Amino acid sequence: MQLRYVSTELGQGLRRNLTMHLAVILTLFVSLTLVGLGLLFNQQASKAAEHWGNQLQITVYLCRVNDSNPVCPNAVSAAQKAEIEQVVKDSPEVADYRFESSEDALAKARELYGEELFSGENPALTAEDMPETIWITLKDPEKYEGITSAVQGLDGVSKVRDMRDQIAPILGSINMMKWVAIGTASFLVVAALLLVANTIRLAAFARRKEIGIMRLVGASTLYIALPFLLEALVTAVVGVLLSAVALAGFMYFGVDQLSENKLKFIPWIGMDEFWVAVGAVAILGPLLTLLPTLVLTRKYLKV
Repeated sequence: MQLRYVSTELGQGLRRNLTMHLAVILTLFVSLTLVGLGLLFNQQASKAAEHWGNQLQITVYLCRVNDSNPVCPNAVSAAQKAEIEQVVKDSPEVADYRFESSEDALAKARELYGEELFSGENPALTAEDMPETIWITLKDPEKYEGITSAVQGLDGVSKVRDMRDQIAPILGSINMMKWVAIGTASFLVVAALLLVANTIRLAAFARRKEIGIMRLVGASTLYIALPFLLEALVTAVVGVLLSAVALAGFMYFGVDQLSENKLKFIPWIGMDEFWVAVGAVAILGPLLTLLPTLVLTRKYLKV
């Protein structure tokens, strides 16, 4: 296979249908960016729910040393903890539960507010200052009175926190943005597929004489279709790169600015979540162009 021929055909194909390729690139750019944003919002909702608890959770704070609540003269004992766990386990309103140690709670605070507040000779908080908690997942968010009243009066329980009213609007807004982004991206993905099909059809029509000659001389399927596949790959790579830049801009101007200046109490996503979204976009982009190209070249080129 002559690389010179392939590169020449690739360049001519990109120039011949420049406007169509630009339309595919722009559509891919917008749709992939929205898919990436949907993934970022989904990860943001998961991270916030993991930190605060979702709408099906309530949190039981156990007594600690020097607890400000007068019902807690001493830290919770092992026997009291076992009794509380048994009450939680026996409740018909509880779907699941988990313990969170003081060390785990401190690790969450460090992640949220930074290491500088919790290091040095006089840290703002230590593990002893953080209460142990039980995160209870409810079967039904509307049925919580029974477990709340049963746990509230037990020895070793400092308080029961139900933040569903505060958390629900935040998680609801994040989920709404996620589904709007994914829904809009779905329509644009369909538009991108249609543009790819039209581009291949026009390119095949423009090269119909060349393709006929190559078929007569016995050119292979791959030899004829490779320039079309490379065109699709180039448009996908450009679309993915533009989308990655847009997502990086969202992380810097959106997430980083909010997390550093305004909304520090929210556990924000970071670079790990960003690279997950970019990886998904990098896989989806070529699939949206190469797969339809492989299918449609057999139809329009008849190879």
